Amino acid sequence: MSPLIRRVRAFFVGKEPLVFVAALLVVLGVWAFVFLLDEVREGETTSFDSRILRALRQPGDASRLIGPAWVESVVRDVTALGGVVVLILVVGSVAGFLLLVRRYHMMWLVLVATVGATAINSTIKGLVGRERPTVVPRLTDVRSESFPSGHSAMSAAVYLTLGGLLAQTVSKRSIKLYFLGVAMTATLLVGFSRVCLGVHYPTDVLAGWTMGLVWALLCWLVARYLQRRGQIEREEDPTLHETTR
Repeated sequence: MSPLIRRVRAFFVGKEPLVFVAALLVVLGVWAFVFLLDEVREGETTSFDSRILRALRQPGDASRLIGPAWVESVVRDVTALGGVVVLILVVGSVAGFLLLVRRYHMMWLVLVATVGATAINSTIKGLVGRERPTVVPRLTDVRSESFPSGHSAMSAAVYLTLGGLLAQTVSKRSIKLYFLGVAMTATLLVGFSRVCLGVHYPTDVLAGWTMGLVWALLCWLVARYLQRRGQIEREEDPTLHETTR
């Protein structure tokens, strides 16, 4: 084993095991996304996608979701969490807070993560050009292409990035897990709601989740790098408490 490989291995595995895991997940995520894209282009997912969409509708009435009548209203409310307006409000509020407490590097990281995820998602949508589902009636208006799901990708990228950054500002493990748990729950619910509304195939949502997760992990790796350089405050940094008094 060469000295260079030894040093790289010691850094990732010895000192920063979480960084190693995150890097591994990025590689696996990219592979999974490419695999999904290839299967979608070859039409291998059509049967799976159609079965899931039909299973979520009332037998004999494909214009209604399974379950009580209020389910559709709840699904519409949940899907708004991944919409443009809500995400702008969330990101803008977080960026404003970070500006007030003078965490400038973290603020720019949040903004770049959001804008970057938007650009990547829009570019892939245009390149793939997959049409929206027609298997069941759509329960909300949509205009853009179907693959990947923008709501799923953006909610994953934004909420997971914010959850990961917030987790770095506290030392208590239970609070870290709470931040990440809330972010993951919101991401999963948004993706599921897009399938329920019939505006995305399940594989669109899976691809969106994968893309968003990879992007969030990359942003987290950047945050860890900046934190090690002292450009992002470490956990329980006393300067934060002084600023917020």
